[in-house]
This record gives sequence, C-alpha cells and structure tokens, in this order.
Amino acid sequence: MGYDISDYMDIDGRYGSLIDVDELIAQLKKRDMKLMMDLVVNHTSDQRGWYFWKKGKIDTDGKRLPPNNWCRILDTTKSAWQWDEETQEYYLSLFSPEQPDLNWDNPNVRAAVHDILRFWLNRGVCGFRMDVIDHISKVQSFPDADRTIPGQYCQPGNAYYANGPRLHEFLHEMKAVLDEYDTITVGEMPFVNDEDEIIRTVGMQGSLNMIFLFKILNMDNEPGQSKWSYHEWDATDMKRIHDQTQRLMIERGGWNAIFTENHDGPRSISRFADDSDQWRDFAAKMLCTKSITLGGTEYIYQGQELGMRNIPSDWSIDEYKDVESQSYWRATPMQWSAAPNAGFSKSHVKPWMRVNDDYPNVNVVRQLADPDSVLSYWKRCLKFRREHKEVFIYGGFEILDPEDKDVVAFRRFSEHESFVTVTNFTGKHLKWSGLGEIKIKEWVIGNYELESHNESPGKIVKLRPWEGIIGRS
Repeated sequence: MGYDISDYMDIDGRYGSLIDVDELIAQLKKRDMKLMMDLVVNHTSDQRGWYFWKKGKIDTDGKRLPPNNWCRILDTTKSAWQWDEETQEYYLSLFSPEQPDLNWDNPNVRAAVHDILRFWLNRGVCGFRMDVIDHISKVQSFPDADRTIPGQYCQPGNAYYANGPRLHEFLHEMKAVLDEYDTITVGEMPFVNDEDEIIRTVGMQGSLNMIFLFKILNMDNEPGQSKWSYHEWDATDMKRIHDQTQRLMIERGGWNAIFTENHDGPRSISRFADDSDQWRDFAAKMLCTKSITLGGTEYIYQGQELGMRNIPSDWSIDEYKDVESQSYWRATPMQWSAAPNAGFSKSHVKPWMRVNDDYPNVNVVRQLADPDSVLSYWKRCLKFRREHKEVFIYGGFEILDPEDKDVVAFRRFSEHESFVTVTNFTGKHLKWSGLGEIKIKEWVIGNYELESHNESPGKIVKLRPWEGIIGRS
C-alpha cells in the first residue's frame, strides 16, 4: 500500500512522476495552498539495507526461535521477526515482512533521512506527516515483552520499540534540518500517552509542531485489547478526553492536532453517531460542529467532509486490499462524482478498491451544488472558525456538564469573545440544562434551523436527534 518505500526521491510510476509533483506544488501555490508529504522512515522496502539483524534463539528442544517474542503490529498472531535463508538471520519487521524496520542507531540511516527531508523541502513541500515516528528508537537489548495475550508466544512489544531511549535525540536532529526551512510537522505517535512525554515532543522546546494523539480513536476500544475490540462509551468519556488534551496544551504550551478519522479506523459517522439514511446528514454535521470548535489544527480525512460512512457489512473480505484489511474492515476510495467508480478512475479502469454503492448520492459534485449538504456545512463552519480564530484555535476551554452521558458541551473563550458548543450524541430528543450561569446571547450555527432556539432562549436547551449548535455567550 505504498508504505514499503524503495526510493524516497522518486514517485511510483503508477501515480505519476516528479514533474507531476512539481506541477501540483505550483498549482497549489497559486491557490494559496501547500503540500505536506507523508514521511515513512521507521521502515522501508526490503530492497534496502540498514536493518536489525539477529541470530535468534534455540529452545530446550533445539527448535529455532526469533530473537524475542514481539508480535507484528498488523497481525498479533505472527512474530515481528522474519527469517532470511540467505543470511541465516532474522530481521525485525514490525508491520509486515516487506517492511523491515530501519536501525536508526546507525548514523548513516539518519544522514539518509536528512537527505530525504532536504530533497522534498527543496522541491517546495511545506512539511511532513511522520508515519509512526515514535517507533524509530528501540531498546537495543530487545527484551521479551510481557505476556498480555494469553495462549500464544508472540506478544506486543511496544514498551520496547515505541518512545525509545534515543527518540528525542533523533527527532531533534531532524528538527535541525527542518529549521533550515519554513516547515510544519505532525507526528503519528500512537503509543504516546504520558502528558510529560507529549509536552516534551510538542511543547516550546519540542521537536515537532504537533502529534496525532489517539485518545478519541481509542475511546471505544476494550482497555488493554486491540483496536478491533469494542468498549461501550458515552459522552462523559469524550468530554474527559477533550478536557485533558485541550487544557494540557493551553496550560503547558503545546499544540493539538484535531481529528476524528484516519485511514486506520472506521468512519466517524458510523463509529460515533448514526449513518442511517434518516440521520446521516444531521449526525455528520453535528460531528463537524464539535470538531471545528476545538483548539488546535484541524485535520479532515478524505470523505469526512461528505459524511462518508463505513462500507456495507455484507461485502466480501476480498474487497479489502491492504495488509490489515485481510483481517479487518477499512475505508473506501474518495467519492468524487456520480460517474462510474465515483469518478475515482475512468470507467474502463477498475479502482484498487471497490467504491461504496452509495456514491451516486454521496459525492463531491453533488454536495458542492447543494447549500444544505454536509460539505457545504463544513465549508461554512470552517469559515466561521477562521473568522473567530482567537477563540476557536487559540482560546480557552471549559467543559460544561461533565457528568451528562448524552451531551458533549464546552465553552471556548478569548479576551473579547465567548462561544458555547452543544452536541447531542443520541438519536433522541433531549432537554439539556447544563449551561449553569452562562447566558446565550444568540445561537449562530447549527445543523437544524435555529429559529426555535433563538425565539425562546433560556437555561433549558431542547436538542433534536444528533443536533449540534454553537451559541454566542
């Protein structure tokens, strides 16, 4: 799926060429836009060197065993070590056998990564999303992991391969290169949870501008289990996470990356709300209402702005093409239009993945022409966010009614303005009384009409199913 890179200074011919990248950057610049690239340097294609090689162990029966019991990240039943007949050694490959992990303790590896950074920055790229960047430093003794999955030899070893002893040294070396340019960086760091470690990474002395924290995306996972396990949740869980992450960055000088979808998880409307035909648009707009009023930098995953939902459960697993999807479900190609294959490719070319069957109704072209569409609502809300950036991007944060299990509400405020966001995470009509002493001057944005709210403002807010509203206070 493109994460086993063999040449970091070229483009796979199936996607175009370096000339196409230059044209893309030039056209983006004309539109006052910039291009961030995905930097995948924890692992490379198996066509390169500079990896972790170990002889392995022999058990009491004389059977050959991997160097330790770490399992793969994408398949916990298999060892993270791959046997190589030619060298008669194992190499570490946390994700798949075709993606061996680079040994960042080798200075030649780090020098090569720095060359990659300069190559793309010199072409006009503005920065990087750094793939699993918290994995680049491993504990060099490679100890066995604790047994947390019963009944099998292989175990998650993230305590030893994530947030390792030299991580910040390596990140600061990269930052020294990046500081030669005007750049932006966001790190994918799925195993960073400690507040001190977060601020060490994205605080005033940190090496990255922001990181993707997976607290919301892990909210409905069974504690201690994989992301495919399910744990019941309610609005109190979401509020607790927002309260922690928002206040952490405000109080300690860090910065948030705001996101509710990515390529590794379900669609947010299917996961956190209601993707039925009856409530789909309302639920998608409600999620947008909450997202655009959180502090930090907003990230929107392709199709989220359309209200794209999970694909039907009756599809065969054969429709899923990437490594992880052979065991679990994932997302679909972008639905651009009602043309064959949703405009993702020409009609005579089969897309790499099947397009969701709802694409004739849910696509960019149709929603651009509809002022009431999810896409139009996202555009309106993002414009409102920019107009009041001192509040929504940089302002203070206060959770309202933290014990309510159905409503996620909070106040955002600056020296000159104050707004309240109220979102109903149920399909029920509710009467919410969590404003306390706050008085709403006017409800200004919502995914339903606002007349009924503004005609009789008061301490009781009547919320319709999956409603999201923003009020000036």
